[in-house]
Parts: sequence; structure tokens; C-alpha cells
Amino acid sequence: MDDKHMQIGEVAARTELSLRTIRHYEETGLVAPSARSQGGFRLYTETDVQRLMVIRRMKPLGFTLDQMRDLLDATDRLDADSDLDAVERESLLDRVREYEQAATEQVEKLRVQLSRAEDFAATLRSRLEQAAPVVRS
Repeated sequence: MDDKHMQIGEVAARTELSLRTIRHYEETGLVAPSARSQGGFRLYTETDVQRLMVIRRMKPLGFTLDQMRDLLDATDRLDADSDLDAVERESLLDRVREYEQAATEQVEKLRVQLSRAEDFAATLRSRLEQAAPVVRS
């Protein structure tokens, strides 16, 4: 990955997260800036941005901060520890599989909700069309 450093404002723009949200995720231990400038400003790398994107994608699926932390820990260890024994590696992969399954289930629930919302909007549109006075030219 590129090791170019970005300030928090650029990261916020790229991730579509607010500065406050990024700081909150830092306070809760989900993400940490890779460095600080001489002036004390948070500096982030592309890897940090990708981590924030994982968090951003988990949030609307209803994952808690603890679940986010757990998944990120598992993926961090899988990515970093080439010395994992087979049992530990499989255990980490099982954790990631559980999150994938939970995400898939939540996506299906959201699809059902979206379908119901679209049906409701269509019902309202139809009602408006029926009730609207006919304008003749």
C-alpha cells in the first residue's frame, strides 16, 4: 500500500465520515492514526482509510463497536501473522466467516425492508395519481 500520509479532513472526505466520527473511532480503539505531524495533527495512510471503510460498511448492518473491533482484530492478525499455527489460523477464519454470514443475513433483512418501503412509496404515488384533479388543456 502507499505510505502517503493524509490529514483527517482528506480521510473524512474519502470515507464520507465526519471528523467527529473518525475521532470517536480513534477514542474507542477501532482505528489509530499512523502518525502525527510536527504540529500534532493526525496523519493517516491508505491502510487506515481501508480500515475506516470496513467500519463504515459494518455500521449500517447493525454491528456493534465490539463486533467491529473483534473482526478487525481477526483480519489484522490474519494479515500480519504469517507465523500463525493452523489451529489459530482456522479459528480466526471461523470468526471472519461468522461475520460474513451475519452480514449476509442482515443484507437480506435490509432487502426485505427496502422492498416494503418501495411498495409503500408506490402505493402513495398511486393514491396521489388517483386523487389528483385532471387538468385539461
